[in-house]
Amino acid sequence: MDLQDQLKNLFPDHIEEEKPETADAAGGIWMQDDPILCKYEKRKGKPITILDGYTGATEDFKILAKEIKTTLSVGGSFKDDKIIIQGDYRDKIMAMLKAKGFNVKRVGG
Repeated sequence: MDLQDQLKNLFPDHIEEEKPETADAAGGIWMQDDPILCKYEKRKGKPITILDGYTGATEDFKILAKEIKTTLSVGGSFKDDKIIIQGDYRDKIMAMLKAKGFNVKRVGG
């Protein structure tokens, strides 16, 4: 008898709640007609990539930011409806967004 069975015996009325699935690119994140702008800047001498121009819900954009950061294993933040990624990852980010179905436009350099 493992721990799960022992807990079920102790608490028979306890029902496990199913966790809601995270938003998926096909179903959860809102697609837009206007392109997302992918910019390159240097702040304090360090390169950063900025994604701007998303017109959907901010929660969807935050989910997208987290997914980009974890996929690329880089740091970044979400401020003022912009995703700021540390480093110059324009090509990789644009490929990821195009694979998800977003329209992306490269701005600068």
